[in-house]
Amino acid sequence: MSTEFASAVGAVRALEGMLLTQQDIVRMTAAENDSELRDILASTGRNTAGSSEEILSALEAESGETWDFLSNYAPHDRELEILLYRNNFHNLKAALKALIMNTEPERLFIKPTSLNLAELPSVVASKQFDMLPDYMTEAAAEAYGILTESLDGQLAEAVLDTAALRAMQEEAERLKSGFMTEYAQLVTVCCDIKTAYRCSIMKKSQSFLETAVCGSPELDRTTLVREAMKGTDSFISWLGDTQWSEAADCLSRSPAAFEKWCDDAVMELAESAKTKAFGIEPLAAYFIAKETEIKNLRILLVCRSCGASPETITERMRRLYV
Repeated sequence: MSTEFASAVGAVRALEGMLLTQQDIVRMTAAENDSELRDILASTGRNTAGSSEEILSALEAESGETWDFLSNYAPHDRELEILLYRNNFHNLKAALKALIMNTEPERLFIKPTSLNLAELPSVVASKQFDMLPDYMTEAAAEAYGILTESLDGQLAEAVLDTAALRAMQEEAERLKSGFMTEYAQLVTVCCDIKTAYRCSIMKKSQSFLETAVCGSPELDRTTLVREAMKGTDSFISWLGDTQWSEAADCLSRSPAAFEKWCDDAVMELAESAKTKAFGIEPLAAYFIAKETEIKNLRILLVCRSCGASPETITERMRRLYV
């Protein structure tokens, strides 16, 4: 058993005790006004000075801080970096979109990322895609060609989204990482179901679906495309007869319910890392837990600003790690 990350796991275990609890969420949801909510947020160690937008921005920065902390223990770890693949591809999409629209991409970038965001716009503009990680080069060139030749943004985005999912699965398999393989396949299932359902609603062509759906050992691409082409009702009915029946039930209720199911399923997988004393799993799980905590706070703050009821907010809260 590898003890390479023993000290990192010890540090992560200590930090887990500082994650939000269900009681914290209940208190925030029930807060009678913004002042009370800020007091509760402050009790969790967060700076609540400034506007709501500034508080949200500070929350977003926590993702980068968490990644920097983990990176100090596992610099350049290929397993852990799989967690950033979708952010990397998002940033590539942002740079391509900005190039086509002749705008600045910085406001569209998200962190954490393993890409050099200062150089990314020039890399894209000069078509030097070989400067990107190997798993991005081919898809970057293809998406660039689509955008510059046909301006088909949806198709270009589909190419990049499936490339991200495929790269996650392939790298996890190559590294023989059981946890990351499960993670990559589960994320792919969630994204594929969402994409297939949306394409069914929009009556997209089969060729578009075949580009937009990645597929995985957990959910066959050909079958998914075939069922989505039959219409939304038929698609949900078919999905309900598979191992993803809970996803089908949530999807039949609302897209928001399905999104919550996806996040909760990933969190359930992350919780399996609690039994691991060594290895990369506890680090990956903590990052997932922290991302979920930030998402819950963002949902809570945005919903409250829109006047949503405590019941609505509670329904949208994601499963917690602790």
